[in-house]
Amino acid sequence: MIPVSAHVPINNIIPFSLVDGPGARCSIFVQGCNLHCAYCHNPETQRLCVACGACVKSCPAGALSLVAGAVEWDPVKCTKCDTCINVCQHRSSPRILHMTAEEAFERVRGYMPFIRGVTCSGGECMLYPEFLTELFERCREVGLGCLIDSNGTIDFSKHEYLLGISDGVMLDLKCWDDKWFRSLTGTDGVMVRQNLAYLSEHDKLVELRVIVTNDRNDPEDAVKGAAGVLGERIGKTRLRLMRFRHFGVRGEMENAPSPDDSRMNAIESLAHQLGYGTVVVS
Repeated sequence: MIPVSAHVPINNIIPFSLVDGPGARCSIFVQGCNLHCAYCHNPETQRLCVACGACVKSCPAGALSLVAGAVEWDPVKCTKCDTCINVCQHRSSPRILHMTAEEAFERVRGYMPFIRGVTCSGGECMLYPEFLTELFERCREVGLGCLIDSNGTIDFSKHEYLLGISDGVMLDLKCWDDKWFRSLTGTDGVMVRQNLAYLSEHDKLVELRVIVTNDRNDPEDAVKGAAGVLGERIGKTRLRLMRFRHFGVRGEMENAPSPDDSRMNAIESLAHQLGYGTVVVS
């Protein structure tokens, strides 16, 4: 029997994406994250709205209102000018839809047969495993693939059934050394490294993602450290090296420079030398 999930805050649903897994996919971004990454490109997805009212007062379209202590969003009036996001001091967004998995699936179903699957991201989608389980069950019934895009801080070994009905996980490896990890995210990377091993051993690591910054993380060590964990499975591992770009970033790294081509090329060469099966630079 398919479980019935509660309403989950959804930040955005992109009908057709070519960058969130193989083929054309529908990408669902949940609201809420358990990390505070300094380089987050979607910082407005980090927190749930606290109804401070700053966005309501600032909305030029009058699309926001305070009702019974909560911010309500009128998508018809909204022009998506992003004023609400820019004035929010809580890394949140009032432009949220609270949806059950069935409601989300009905949106997804409307994009068939033009997509081959669904990717759930965020925020951190693994904060809502019941929602993912029900959504993936329904998607699999109609032949859609299901991917999880995760920061890796939730223990996947406790969600065997969910993994079993998914095609796998695109895992972010933000740093290798815990000092770097705490500096960048506010916590350590112990669980991420455990999940890296677990997902690889169970053939559920679809892609390993490492963002390359200047002096805010240790991508070379991350690539080498992951290689040690993967062992002989490295040859079937897809690695994506992502150049940091400041677009969308707020706070201390909003004006940070991107690494140059020589740095990216050097890490790509290192990855090939270590034996990664596929290396993609983006």
